[in-house]
Amino acid sequence: MIKNSPLYKDGSNLSKFIDFDHHHKIFYDNLYLNDYDFVIKIPLILRYEFQEKIKIEKFNLAKYTYILDYE
Repeated sequence: MIKNSPLYKDGSNLSKFIDFDHHHKIFYDNLYLNDYDFVIKIPLILRYEFQEKIKIEKFNLAKYTYILDYE
């Protein structure tokens, strides 16, 4: 991450975690922007029948099943 970026601040404003969407049966790698309460959701595996794209959405803890966080 770029040190002059507003998201840098020793890395504390950005969290990473993996979750699962039960409805579409997709795992997501997530970048959570703490200051903005938004998450960038990147599908881990693209399937032919459901071509999911990267999502940017308001964070909602109840919408997906949280799996783990990592650095």
